[in-house]
Amino acid sequence: MKITRITVFGYEMPLRHPYRLSGGRLLFEQLDSTFIKLETDVGITGWGEGCPWGSTYLPAFPGGIRAAVKELAPTVIGMDPTGPDVVNDAMDTALPGHGYAKSAIDQACWDIAGKSVGLPVAALSGGVFDQDLTVQSSIGTDSPDAMVANIVRHHELGYTVHSPKVGSDVASDVARVRAIAAGLPEGDSVTFDANRAMLPDQAIRLMTQTADVDAYFEQPCETYEECLQVRQATTQPIILDESIVTYADLVRAHADRACEAIGLKIERVGGYSKARRMRDFCVQTGIRMNIEATGGSVLADTVATHLAQSTSQRFLRATWLCHEMLTVDPADGGARNLGGFTRAPNAPGWGVDIREDELGEPLAIYEETL
Repeated sequence: MKITRITVFGYEMPLRHPYRLSGGRLLFEQLDSTFIKLETDVGITGWGEGCPWGSTYLPAFPGGIRAAVKELAPTVIGMDPTGPDVVNDAMDTALPGHGYAKSAIDQACWDIAGKSVGLPVAALSGGVFDQDLTVQSSIGTDSPDAMVANIVRHHELGYTVHSPKVGSDVASDVARVRAIAAGLPEGDSVTFDANRAMLPDQAIRLMTQTADVDAYFEQPCETYEECLQVRQATTQPIILDESIVTYADLVRAHADRACEAIGLKIERVGGYSKARRMRDFCVQTGIRMNIEATGGSVLADTVATHLAQSTSQRFLRATWLCHEMLTVDPADGGARNLGGFTRAPNAPGWGVDIREDELGEPLAIYEETL
């Protein structure tokens, strides 16, 4: 089997409500996602998605994904998609970095690999655990009362894990943490996520002043070194998210005892293949995970749930369904919210049927030349 054509689609996805993170300094009203369709000489088609959550969140942007795919296409076309590790090795040689573009291609290869043998990707990733996957809510920065009300609303929909955004200033964040801790529904769990907004002294002051609150704190500072400083000065469990990009980052964090959990984002680490290796390291070393998409449609969410579905519940904290925050939905099937939890589909590949006509005209087509 070989890849004969790569088709690139751009798709704008408005958010249902404006969304602020990183202490409120970053505002998002819509996402611009890139869908990749791989076609093969045996008629099997695979899909992948790259959505870097706008251009201000991470060192990636939608136009960069599309430019990188153009660079990668001559290398990928003609390769066997059922060997994703081989394809990834070739992509890494042809173009260092640009994990978001490689992730979309890698996802499409896994989709084809699953379809070629009639199995869901989770079954090819270590086996399918018979377990419900907890979906965490994502609570944008707001007043303490508004954030508590949002958490309660999500709890009534079945959510038991919540991720409220903090990082504006210490006094305001202490008020948010205190209000949320007091108003958190019984049995629920919370992660206060700063998305890199704080300086070490601010994060240390916040966590010290709320040391009696049972909570996780996620990616308080911009750099790994700053987060490590906070870890060494505080007691609550820390989740590293944006600092974990490569396998080497994960190994370093474990050696330094820099965190108790990570946010394992499929697109940010370069794709499903690389995320799977990092998942295995976490399982061997006792690091808990949120396994998620960075953002995107139900396709991106479903990719993450397949990795979570093949991971023992003991090592999972939660996943997240970005597509619930969008006003558009260009696919059928996939991992949907089942009342605060989800499951990976049992269909071959990802189990997501893209309605291609809704994506509009392709931005680019690359195909085998004879």
